[in-house]
Amino acid sequence: MQKIILRRSGLQVSRLGIGTGTHGWNGSSEQTRIGFSQLVDLLRLAYDQGITFWDTAEAYGSHKYIAEAIKGIDRSSVTIMTKTFSKQSDQVRIGIQNYLKELRTDYIDILLMHCITQKDWLIAYADVIDTLKHAKEKGMVKAIGMSCHDFEALKTVASADWIDVVFARINYDGIHMDAKPDDIVPELEKIYEAGKDVIGMKIIGQGQLNSNTEKAFEYALALNCIDSIIVGMSNESQIIQNVAFVNKYFAK
Repeated sequence: MQKIILRRSGLQVSRLGIGTGTHGWNGSSEQTRIGFSQLVDLLRLAYDQGITFWDTAEAYGSHKYIAEAIKGIDRSSVTIMTKTFSKQSDQVRIGIQNYLKELRTDYIDILLMHCITQKDWLIAYADVIDTLKHAKEKGMVKAIGMSCHDFEALKTVASADWIDVVFARINYDGIHMDAKPDDIVPELEKIYEAGKDVIGMKIIGQGQLNSNTEKAFEYALALNCIDSIIVGMSNESQIIQNVAFVNKYFAK
């Protein structure tokens, strides 16, 4: 599996990351529902295949699975990205401490504000942003940013100097996206040109593009404005197939 050093944060990530939040909400996801030991084994298989970028969130309930999977693995070899859905600074501050305990780690590689859906979020959530900045200054978090679920919000990212990472929805068909691909891509290019790290999600449209998975990977991996992609995977065959697609099509 190809690796890249993210320009803004300096973190190393695999070109393909494994997501643990497919249809994830209220403390569970498609991945956690396969069972505790099964998901732990899947994460370790992913690691053996070179997938060292692992995505989680408090809403998925997968922190404890990540913690178990990294036992016996060099912590610095895995980049963990998690997300907070809270929009209250005190809750975010407490949440960060809880995430560190749940993940059994001294630091979080990437922490994102989860599911941003409004244009004025930079103003509305200024206190939360300050909390994220403080956590980064204290070394609890290495990189901060946002997971975008709104086109108008996406337009604000390039100009926000504090953002290290944006997690954005992109696929060839526009399924589960914030706008059409022809509108999204120019915004991602602006964000990338502003020096921020861009991670793609919903590459296969939350499973709705499974009938042509290879086309979905080929499209996303040809975009020069994306550093890495996160894909939710639930079994060994998906991991093997997707690793092959990434090694075949990543343009960089």
